[in-house]
Amino acid sequence: MSRSRDPDWRRIVDAASAPYRRAGRFAWHFARGKLGMDPVFRHLLSVGLILPGARVIDIGCGQGLLASLLRCADQAAVAGRWPQGWAPAPKGASYTGIELMPRDVERARAAVGEAGTFVCGDMRQVPLPPCDTVVILDVLHYATLAEQDALLVRVRDALSPGGRLLLRVGDADARRGFVISQWVDRVVTHVRGHRVPPTYGRPLSAWRETLRRLGFAVEPRPMSEGTPFANVLLVAERRPERPPEGLADPAKAGR
Repeated sequence: MSRSRDPDWRRIVDAASAPYRRAGRFAWHFARGKLGMDPVFRHLLSVGLILPGARVIDIGCGQGLLASLLRCADQAAVAGRWPQGWAPAPKGASYTGIELMPRDVERARAAVGEAGTFVCGDMRQVPLPPCDTVVILDVLHYATLAEQDALLVRVRDALSPGGRLLLRVGDADARRGFVISQWVDRVVTHVRGHRVPPTYGRPLSAWRETLRRLGFAVEPRPMSEGTPFANVLLVAERRPERPPEGLADPAKAGR
């Protein structure tokens, strides 16, 4: 069933969007549009990629849509309204969002401040506390390749053994979809009132090899359903053992 025709998902989108009325019309419309059209959010919840009780860090969290979703999931599960056939709801998950843009942090705090902790800072510098799940959706390409590698090392070190990195990236080898996604990303960034920085992409094969060298077991999942983009969700599980010395060097990762 498509997202638009799934009444369970529509109820979740409505509930998760409602708090953003407190943050203004733009925040509310953006929440409804993003949650309703982007396939990644439904996927995260329906297949159970965020486990009950997980300590979640959302890097590049924007206005905190994932925090609102997690709170709604908790409430739905407690009330017995969690969709049948879905994986267990992420009840009791704790949430920390990291976002560079002060306006987005203000919107997040105004709408769902009680649903988690929101840190205004640069993902390349903000300390990462111990966690079980790290979510990075469509933001890592704003850092240079060396900065991406350095952040991924820090993510790996913050994750518990067996913890998950949920990383959505664009596949630079899918030329047309990658160009379209980059163009749309720039337009949306401008509309949200932010400066449009340069971006740094990689082919999917390079992303997978980088994560493998850092000690992750990686499963790619297409995540562009209903869109013209070339997005892939990399479900990366931190292996219990450390990688051999030298493979996790940020200067070498991804070459």
